[in-house]
Amino acid sequence: MQILIIEDEPRAANQLQNLLKLLEFEHEVLDILDTIEDSVSWFKANPAPELVFMDIQLADGLSFEIFQKVEVPCPIIFTTAFDQYAIRAFKVNSVDYLLKPIQENDLQHALDKFLSSKKPSGLDPVMLKSFLADLQGGEQREGILVKEGDGFAQLRISDLLYVYSEDSVSFGVTQDKRVIIDETLDQLHPTLNHAQFFRINRSQIVAKSAILKIDRYFNHRLKLSIVEDRGQEFIVSRPKTSEFKEWLNR
Repeated sequence: MQILIIEDEPRAANQLQNLLKLLEFEHEVLDILDTIEDSVSWFKANPAPELVFMDIQLADGLSFEIFQKVEVPCPIIFTTAFDQYAIRAFKVNSVDYLLKPIQENDLQHALDKFLSSKKPSGLDPVMLKSFLADLQGGEQREGILVKEGDGFAQLRISDLLYVYSEDSVSFGVTQDKRVIIDETLDQLHPTLNHAQFFRINRSQIVAKSAILKIDRYFNHRLKLSIVEDRGQEFIVSRPKTSEFKEWLNR
């Protein structure tokens, strides 16, 4: 069984491969890709695999953008840490989804489902457009839970200048304070208004209103000057530079 893995976390890709071996699923991994750009190029240059395992949050954006740029005429098993509303949105158009961290029984169920159907599966264009609109403009909350003393408080999303991750802890910064956010960036990012917030790299999300200046940086990247930067550097990763420029022009 020829499979393709689209996953930007090496540890998650390794775990998936180990589980497939444990379940004695005979397969050949054609490639492991970690960006939308590389995935689109791969599908344009190669015959479709028999099965794809696809993460949602990739290094340069949401994997659903792949389907807008190239035909993916093969079954897909999504792997995701997204909220349940997202899972419901695409579940009917994929073989199955696996919630991270992937469990052996869940993977076995997904493989059984795939082997019993062996039908091409793809995302319906109308559903995909609606789903992306939801991610980028709907269902965003107005507040976010942050740690305060021995308890928690609610911070208005509109007050956030940027969010960053450091030593596996998420921090949010406003004009007058820094707070600890009780979510990972992978959990938080899909719920933000994507017209106002952009994930410039794996560890930083910035608000458009917080950007003071944009400079060219080496290796085709961009360096941002941000309000209340607190000594941090804000570098737009190379795979995201084109998307970032488009985002600024919206």
